Parts: sequence; C-alpha cells; structure tokens
Amino acid sequence: MADDRLFAGIDIGSTAVRIAVGQRVSVGDREQVHIIGATEVPSEGINRGVINSIEDAVSSVSACIEKVERMTGAPVELPWVAVSGANVVMQSSKGVIAVSRADGEIHEDDADRAVEQARTVATPVNYEILHVIPRSFTVDGQVGVKDPVGMNGIRLEVDTQIIHGLSSHVKNITKCVYRTGLNIEKLVLGVLAASDVVTTARQRELGCAVVNIGGATTTVAVHEQGDLLHVATLPLGSEHITADIAIGLRTSIDVAERVKLQYGHCLATDIPKKEEINLRELGADQDEFVALRYVAEIVQARTEEILENVDKELVKAGRQGMLPAGIIFTGGGSKLPGLVELAREKLRLPATLGYPVGVTSITDRVNDLSFTTAIGLVAWGIGQVPPETRQSGGILRGAKSVEKAMTGLRKWFGW
Repeated sequence: MADDRLFAGIDIGSTAVRIAVGQRVSVGDREQVHIIGATEVPSEGINRGVINSIEDAVSSVSACIEKVERMTGAPVELPWVAVSGANVVMQSSKGVIAVSRADGEIHEDDADRAVEQARTVATPVNYEILHVIPRSFTVDGQVGVKDPVGMNGIRLEVDTQIIHGLSSHVKNITKCVYRTGLNIEKLVLGVLAASDVVTTARQRELGCAVVNIGGATTTVAVHEQGDLLHVATLPLGSEHITADIAIGLRTSIDVAERVKLQYGHCLATDIPKKEEINLRELGADQDEFVALRYVAEIVQARTEEILENVDKELVKAGRQGMLPAGIIFTGGGSKLPGLVELAREKLRLPATLGYPVGVTSITDRVNDLSFTTAIGLVAWGIGQVPPETRQSGGILRGAKSVEKAMTGLRKWFGW
C-alpha cells in the first residue's frame, strides 16, 4: 500500500547534481522507501563541494529538476537538500532543564525543551546550526537513558552533538535552490542521510564508519551505540585519481576518466603484467599502448592515500581498528574494483560497499552508489514526516500514485 505523497532529495555534488524522488510504502506492518525516479546531470559552478558560480550551479540544478519532473510526471516541491564539503564542524553540547509537571513524569515536550536548551551553545564565528542530535539523556543522575519519555524525575539533562555549517556555504546552497523557483523543506548533512540509508540500526549500535567517496571530497561519519561520534571531510576524491592517471599516462583528462571507469583497479597485484590497452580506443589522438598494471599502480597509490586519511580520522575518533561493523563505502568513487579488499588490508577492519537498505525501486538507480545521498535524503524526509500528516514535509504534490509516476516514465522512455 503506497502513500500518495512524494518526497524529493537533491544532492548538489562536485561532479553531478542528483535528484531522487520516492514515497512511503507499507509492506505488512512495516514501512519502506519506494524510489520512483532518480536522475543526474553534470554539475557546473561547483568545486570541491563549494559553489563558486551561482549562475552555473542554478542552471545545473534547474536542468536536473526538469529532467526528474518529466520522468515522474509531477512537479518538485519542498525538497530535502544535502549540505556537504569541508565547511562542516561538530561540537558537543549539554542541555539541562527542570521537569515541568508536578507528578514528575517526563513528557515529549520536556525532552524537546532539553534539546532546545542545548542549542544555546556559542557557535563558531560565521557558522550556523544544521542539526542538534541527542546522544543520551540523564534523569536525576541516571545516565545513558536513550528515551526519557514516561520516566519520572526532577532534573533532565541531554548530551547532544551539534553540527554547524559555514553560513556563506549554507546560504549559497539555499540561494541556488531558491533561484530555481523551489522552496527547501530542510538542509541535511549529506553523509548523515547516506549513513541512515546504507547502514542498519544494528551496525550503528555495534560501531561502524560510513565513507562517502565523492568527486572532490571524501566524507567520513563514525557511529557507535547508535550515536554519531565523529564527522570529517577529506579534500581527496575520485577526481584526484583521474588527475593522477592523466599525469601518469600523459593524456587528456577525458581519456584518463574513461581509463579509470573502464580499467581502473585498486590492487595492482591482481592485474596480469602483460595486459595492455590502446589509448586511441578511448579517445586519444594516436596509438599509445599502456600496461594495465601501471594504471592500477597509479589508482592504488591515490586510493591508499585516501584510506590513510580515513585511518587518521578513526584515530581522532578513538576507534582505529575498533569498529566491529567495519567500514561501509558509498558514493561514486567507491565503484572502483578492489577497494574493499584494499581497505580490509590497510584499515584492518571489515569493509563492504554500502547499498541502500530497505529501499525498493522501479529504477536501477537505487543500486548506483552515486545516488545513496539523494536516496538517503528521501528516506530522511519520510522518516521526519508522520504518516498522518497530509500536506507537509518534502512533498511532491501532483503524483497521486505509483501508476501515475509509471505513466510519466513510459512517456519519458517511449515505452
């Protein structure tokens, strides 16, 4: 049984703008996310996750919105939009309140007041709050309470993690979307949305790290006991691998990108020594034969550097080699063969690729690692909006059912 409301997530990345559209679907006694449309266009005016040309960025976002609207047959309204890049910092804060009721029973509004109190912390200069994430509550000295509602007490405390975004960066993303004619439901840290959709509650409880390898940056989020412990953005991504190949093979960046996509591998020892490719077949001006193992050595060197930086972030979080659920890789840069095996060796932890969990789809984009953030935004929106709420929260109004969306898809693909 499907809900007739649709939710949209927009991921404005360094290499592409991606939009996913989905809805809440009931399967038995549980709810799932059903993706009915997902598309991407190359991004312009964005470098390392930061907008450096509003006009170009608006054109890219507008083109992607138009494409997904034709695909689904519904207008995009109130999307959930990802914030990423290096301009994000995390800070711990505590909120303390007195329980308001005479009988001492803690209600939901008491928990909300405690969290609101935690927001009063002094923010870094030129930063603004994106998220206030409760970690645990303390009721009259009893620590480690996950949900205090219904308990009795006089004093309620909450430990939170506050995520701040650079004000100028946040305002530029907001302006970019507003100038396409859309309003934004909420801005969400991209790696948080991706983490929610590629990990299970069990993995976040045991301890895991989600590593989102994008075009220009790699974002790391460390979880343990269901809490977010650490967030960091590394200034390295799959574009750096492409640049290394271009330099190593003395070829153009376009040819290097094709070499990476078709023949890139993170483990040079897995490639036979005598295998060669002709760069002319990939767009080069003249015949030039290169050894595939040499290409793999270039890819492996840069990938090892990314993994070394991920390991440094695990050291900062105090979890180096100590995450039972291991490393979950996602993002377009995670598609390189051999990444998981190399990560197991270098990080000394279990490693796997992070595909969306509990998500169904009528498009194969749901299994594309590049779309996990956009799909995560849809899931985030569905999780934030109660089923009984009819006209709020990241909604695409106009498509009344999956059948109507399928009609739009048929028109788009000429079925």
